[in-house]
Amino acid sequence: MPVDLSGTWNMVSNANFEGYMLALGIDFATRKIAKMAKSQKVIKQNGDSFTIHTLSTFRNYLIQFKVGEEFDEDTKGLDNRKCKSLVTWDNDRLTCVQKGEKMNQGWTHWIEEDELYLVYVHYLFPFAGRWSFSS
Repeated sequence: MPVDLSGTWNMVSNANFEGYMLALGIDFATRKIAKMAKSQKVIKQNGDSFTIHTLSTFRNYLIQFKVGEEFDEDTKGLDNRKCKSLVTWDNDRLTCVQKGEKMNQGWTHWIEEDELYLVYVHYLFPFAGRWSFSS
């Protein structure tokens, strides 16, 4: 059975976030505000079914999916894309590949010690975030 990612995770750091947002075409003002916000991730996992809430004072985002089943994703509130997403396990890493108007998009979540890691990729331009476990 893959690792359980369930819990509430508070952002510790984000590397390359502004550059990642710039690559996505997010406007200057939004990038400056978003860069300052510290997010929290609330992950609920029931086997291969996931609900992930990303919460901040700036914007909130909800994604629900089942590992191995392609689904329609609307990134409204983030970079406002519509795409087909497929999440799979790669050993103990949860990996998503997104197909749509912007190619080579996706993300990977994993845990090391007591921290949740996330790497977003857009045209091979990565953003890495790290969250500490709070509950």
